[in-house]
Amino acid sequence: MAEPVRLGRKRPLPVCPNPLFVRWLTEWRDEAASRGRHTRFVFQKALRSLQRYPLPLRNGKEAKILQHFGDRLCRMLDERLKEHLASGGDHAPSSPSGKKRASKGPPAQVQGSSMPVPTQPQAGSTNAGYWPAQNSGAREILLQLYREHLVSQSGSWCVLATPCQVPESSRPWPALRGLLHRNLVLRTHRPARYALTPEGLELAQKLAEAEGLSTLNTAFQPEEHHEESPVPEAILSEPGTTEVGVQQRPLELRPSEYRVLLCVDIGETRGAGHRPEMLRELQRLRVPHTVRKLHVGDFVWVAQETRPRDPERPGELVLDHIVERKRLDDLCSSIIDGRFREQKFRLKRCGLGHRIYLVEEHGSVQNLSLPESTLLQAVTNTQVIDGFFVKRTMDIKESAGYLALLTKGLERLYQVILQASHWGDAESEAKPSTNPLCSLLTFSDFNAEAVKNKAQSVREVFARQLMQVRGLSGEKAAALVDRYSTPASLLAAYDACATTKEQEMLLSTVKCGRLQRNLGPALSRTLYQLYCSHSPLT
Repeated sequence: MAEPVRLGRKRPLPVCPNPLFVRWLTEWRDEAASRGRHTRFVFQKALRSLQRYPLPLRNGKEAKILQHFGDRLCRMLDERLKEHLASGGDHAPSSPSGKKRASKGPPAQVQGSSMPVPTQPQAGSTNAGYWPAQNSGAREILLQLYREHLVSQSGSWCVLATPCQVPESSRPWPALRGLLHRNLVLRTHRPARYALTPEGLELAQKLAEAEGLSTLNTAFQPEEHHEESPVPEAILSEPGTTEVGVQQRPLELRPSEYRVLLCVDIGETRGAGHRPEMLRELQRLRVPHTVRKLHVGDFVWVAQETRPRDPERPGELVLDHIVERKRLDDLCSSIIDGRFREQKFRLKRCGLGHRIYLVEEHGSVQNLSLPESTLLQAVTNTQVIDGFFVKRTMDIKESAGYLALLTKGLERLYQVILQASHWGDAESEAKPSTNPLCSLLTFSDFNAEAVKNKAQSVREVFARQLMQVRGLSGEKAAALVDRYSTPASLLAAYDACATTKEQEMLLSTVKCGRLQRNLGPALSRTLYQLYCSHSPLT
C-alpha cells in the first residue's frame, strides 16, 4: 500500500546570509516606490540577486560580484554599514553562524507580578531595556511569530505571511516597521515573509514566559499547521494606527464580481457629427464600452468591479490585450514622421502581452504618399519581427464588429479569479490558464506607466536620441544603452580608443535583438560621426 502523501513544507527556510543588506535594499526599494521613482526597479533587481546568493558578504564592495550591483549601490551599502556600526550594531551584515541560539529549556522563575525578571542585557545591544507594551502591535507580532516557532519546531526561524499589500505602497505597518529597525524581525522573499532574528526570538521567549506558555501552546494545534499564518486582530486594531496605515488586501475579483468593459481612447471619438461613427457602431452592436484618455494604444479591455465599495471609483484590472488601430492614410503618415516605430516600441513596453495591430482600409491606395509595397512591408514586419497580431479590415464597420467579437471572446476567456499585481512584477502571470488565479495590472497603474511625456532619466533620453538615427531600431538602441547607459560613458569609451579606426568600429560588435546580431560597421561609423565630429554634419 502506498504511503500517505504529506503536504506542506518539508524543510525550514534557510537562514538569510545577509539580512542587513536585504533589509536596507528593501527599505530603499519601498521608499523609491512610494515616491514614484524608477530606482525601485534597480533596488528590486539587486534584492533578487542578493537573495539568490548563498554566502555572507562582509561589506558592500564584495557585493559587486553580484548581478545588478554597481559602484554607486555598493557605496550606498558601505555608507549604511558604517552608520550601522557607529550606532553600536553588529560587526558584519551577515548572520552570525556561531551566535548562541535562544534556550529552549524551562522558563525562568516569575515573580508575583505578571512581568518576568529582566535578564542582564548583553553589552553593546541596541535593544537593551526594550519591552513592548501590553496589547501593543509589536508585542502581538512577536508572540505570533513565537507561536509559529513552537508549532513548527524549526529552530530559531519561522515565517509569517504578510497581509496583502496596497498597490500604492509596500511599507509594513508602523509596529512591524519598528521591529525591523530594531533588528528583531527580518523581512525576506517576495511576497514578503517575516522571520524572527536571534535577538527577536530571545525577546519573544521572554514575552511568552510573561504571558504563560500554556496559553501559547493551546493557541494552535500542530496537525492544523499551515505555512502561512493569519494576521492577529490585535495587530490590526493597534491603538494609534489609522486605517491608512493598515495593509489591505489587493483588489481580487471573482468571475461573478466583474464585467468586461471596452475602453476606447478619446482620440477615436473625434470626428464629424454629434457622435463619431466608431462609437455609433459599438453602440449598435451593444458592446459595453467607455471613452477614456489612453496613453498607449487605442482600445484596451478592463475587468470592472460590479459591486464596488466606492461606486464612484470601482476597481478595474486591465486584461492582457491591447489594440492599435491604423487607417491606411494614418499608417502612411506615421511611417513618414517616425511615429510608426515609436508607437510599436511603446506598445511592446506597455506591460500587456497580446498586442493587436488593426489596419483599416481607407480610400484608394494610389492616392497615398507611399507605394503599396512599402505599406505591405511595414505591416509584414510588424507581424513577423515585432510579434504583433495583424488584423486587416475593409472599413470602420468591420473594425467595430471585430472589437465586438474580441469583447465576447474575452468574456469567455477570463472566467478566473483576477488579482491586482504591481508593475514590473516578473512573477505575476497575466495570461488566463488552468491556474485559477490571474494577476493583472490595475488600470491606474497601466495608464500612469504609459504616459508619454513623463519625467525621463538620462538613459531613457539617450535611447530616444539614438533611435533618431536612420536604421537604429528600439532593440538596437536598448542594446547600446545596456553597454553605455549615458552619452558621457560612450564619449569616455571613444576617448579610450587609440586610433580613429578603432573609434569607428567601437560599436560594430554590439549584440542586438533576439538573434544577437552585430550592430555592424555602418551604424557604428554613423554614431562615431554623430558624437565625435566637431564640424557640422552634412
